[in-house]
Amino acid sequence: MNLKDFWYPLPKELIAQHPLERRDQSRLLVLDREKQTMTHRVFRDIQEYLRKGDCLVINNTRVIPARLLGEKEGTGGKIEFVLLKRLENDVWEVILKPGRRAKPGSRFAFGDGRLMAEILRIADEGNRIVRFYYDGVFEEVLDQVGIMPLPPYIIENLEDRERYQTVYSKVDGSAAAPTAGLHFTEELLELLKARGVEVAEVTLHVGLGTFRPVKVENILEHHMHKEFYSVSEKAAEMINRARESHNRVIAVGTTSVRVLETVADDRGMVSPGQGETDIFIYPGYKFKAVDALITNFHLPESTLMMLVCAFAGRDFIMRAYQEAIEQKYRFFSFGDAMFVY
Repeated sequence: MNLKDFWYPLPKELIAQHPLERRDQSRLLVLDREKQTMTHRVFRDIQEYLRKGDCLVINNTRVIPARLLGEKEGTGGKIEFVLLKRLENDVWEVILKPGRRAKPGSRFAFGDGRLMAEILRIADEGNRIVRFYYDGVFEEVLDQVGIMPLPPYIIENLEDRERYQTVYSKVDGSAAAPTAGLHFTEELLELLKARGVEVAEVTLHVGLGTFRPVKVENILEHHMHKEFYSVSEKAAEMINRARESHNRVIAVGTTSVRVLETVADDRGMVSPGQGETDIFIYPGYKFKAVDALITNFHLPESTLMMLVCAFAGRDFIMRAYQEAIEQKYRFFSFGDAMFVY
């Protein structure tokens, strides 16, 4: 299976640079896998496609201001950190540039010294393991000196940080938002619950590997990044109840899909727990736990594009993307959505 099989040309002007004023007014392309049909709607209309007993699975992760701009102690050389993963209390794995300035023992200052970092060692792929020093509570200091790590294709400033958070975000830890969830409002979620739709919360902390390009021609040689996930007993019970009742499990975003398919058995029943997943889903994969999917439009040749092609069929998805381009849908993180069932 070749990388070029997942390429499509996208006009730059269709890359959304900012969120809409109202979250649920994004456009929604509805795909019926059985009938192979496409319908153009508005995201708020999603309530017409969900029914009593369905279990909507959302990712409650919260993006942290993980981008840090600072300088090397002693020389003043500029440095940029992006926090990837907390290993223990004040020890993190980070991506940084330029890497040559960050040898073990080097120290860096951020926010006029409110946050200091020391390089402990070099990790895989040139990342660094660092220890932070500060006064007070780390999350409060980070909130003061950190910057929201927007994807590289968004070049305009984001005035309101909360617009890169879902309305149900609560567990700090992501370096990127689970963007399919950005379309929900609290009101829309309450409407769905009133209709008898169950809403189960799982956690997957999205890493920057989400934006890492696939660099191998044969996609089977691609190495997936690991991401932390957690499924509570309550969430597992809700998902399994839907499965046992022959109701649908509907994943909000590829992150929720990756959690569900990681913890599901061959019958589609899920187990509570936490850990790290590096599951790679591409065409030919047999889904165990997901019956329908809400997702945004993804980058060409990305692992997210491959996952959606696996769920709905590559040819159908490629036709849908072409239709979205012709109809001038907005693409990527702040863009429009699809409902695939």
